Amino acid sequence: MVEGQSDAVVTEVGEKGERVVEPEVGEAVGDKDDTANGGGKDAKASASPSAPEPSPPATGDNPRGGEEEQPTVKGWKVVVNPKWGTAFDVPADWEVASPKSSVFFEDEKSDDGKPLIIMSAPAFYKSKWCTSDDNKDGRTESESLAGAGTKGADGAKNTDEVALNQVAWWVYGGYTQPDKKSVKTEEKAKPYTTASGVKGSVAWAWSENTPDKGKCASDGKAVTFGFKNSAGDFVAWSFFGAKGVKEEVPKETILKILSTVRLHGEPTGG
Repeated sequence: MVEGQSDAVVTEVGEKGERVVEPEVGEAVGDKDDTANGGGKDAKASASPSAPEPSPPATGDNPRGGEEEQPTVKGWKVVVNPKWGTAFDVPADWEVASPKSSVFFEDEKSDDGKPLIIMSAPAFYKSKWCTSDDNKDGRTESESLAGAGTKGADGAKNTDEVALNQVAWWVYGGYTQPDKKSVKTEEKAKPYTTASGVKGSVAWAWSENTPDKGKCASDGKAVTFGFKNSAGDFVAWSFFGAKGVKEEVPKETILKILSTVRLHGEPTGG
């Protein structure tokens, strides 16, 4: 995995709706505008989510920010995605990356670093959580404990489809590939409304007993919130991270971050 691994505690997994997913590589990458090129040199390709280095802060310690950008949770940081016209807040100890950067999980079977799933304008928790050189090529890779961001969902028919089609990819891509049987997801998405009134659908995914090996290997988990932005386009906000590790992000924190997702201005689309 790459910077962007999180530690969401999915305490509701394992209910009746649990099922094993069989992702088809490439199927859920979604909007054609969400490509790895969007991150430019900031995006570090890796077999797990690639995360950009945080850019120099514009105001205070928040690189997105301007004085007009205020979090809805006191003491937290604002994460703005101009491309999709969205915003959300993260705790003060998270790192907010440049709006032009991207995070993605690379297809391990691809020779050219093809991304399985990607999102832009991300934020990360403990970006240097684990470092390793498992393939002994002399290059040390850093993995973060948690990450969150937004991407488009072009072609989706409804918000349930947005959530269910994307969430498992964050777990498969970063924590279990090439194994698909250890990835599980809820059978159905659930209705969800954020604190600002944005309505959509939420779905969780997680892995159990991943066969992945290495210093930084762990099970993973993710949640995706599917909704529409002010332009009427389907959008997906996602959180992903390591599961079953010492510093795992509690579900309470994940849900608090999710609750802050809101629309922000007119989407630039680029």
